[in-house]
Amino acid sequence: MLRKIIHIDEDKCTGCGLCVDACHEGAIAMVDGKARLVRDDYCDGLGDCLPSCPTDAISFVEREAAPYDEAAVAAHLATRNNNGMSGSAPAAPHGGCPGSRSRSLDGAPAPAASAPATRTAAPAADNADPLATIAAALPNRLAQWPCQIKLVPVQAPYYQGRGLLIAADCTAFACASFHERFMNGNVTIIGCPKLDEGSYTDKLAAIIAANDISSVTVARMEVPCCGGLERAAAEACAQSGKDIPFEVVTFAVNGDVIS
Repeated sequence: MLRKIIHIDEDKCTGCGLCVDACHEGAIAMVDGKARLVRDDYCDGLGDCLPSCPTDAISFVEREAAPYDEAAVAAHLATRNNNGMSGSAPAAPHGGCPGSRSRSLDGAPAPAASAPATRTAAPAADNADPLATIAAALPNRLAQWPCQIKLVPVQAPYYQGRGLLIAADCTAFACASFHERFMNGNVTIIGCPKLDEGSYTDKLAAIIAANDISSVTVARMEVPCCGGLERAAAEACAQSGKDIPFEVVTFAVNGDVIS
């Protein structure tokens, strides 16, 4: 039958594997380091994989293809899950990049008020590793992996009910207390509009529209190029059609909050 189905441009595909996660039918797999449509009848033609691709390697075409087979998909997914490929941190697809696999990193965020108490721990023993002592006092607040805007999935369980912190790459390096003051309780995604190719707007709008996000905060540096991140986030909120709290925090290069 003639129907709409996805097409993957192998020249554009980088093998990141994000489309494999985004496809709920298991129609895409990594083969020799590239994403491939494994069977036409697994593809429902809805295109959930399209916004997950950071290189726009996936598009729709209309061609002769077997009709979507829901029963075949159910059997395929059951077999795949029984082989240990389900869960929050599934094995990387063959030939794909393990570092881009989506996973949740933490449980419920700790209350911000508890932070000062952890910093006044008893003095370390003489033979204690000072870096380990600091790490214990200042817990990591990254809620998920990956965190790069270009790599994060459009939809994931860890977004639900949390604020979205859209941070310029340099902010956490400039501000020593960035984890506790700004990341705690939020999903943090990062990028640099000067170094990354293309606009973030469509990807951010899709994330905001597809998830139960409670607020959006942009963390940027005072330098002019960071304005691109702020504009993209503001446009994404408008494009998503949701009315949620929006805030911009601007840092001086010495880490001070200036607005």
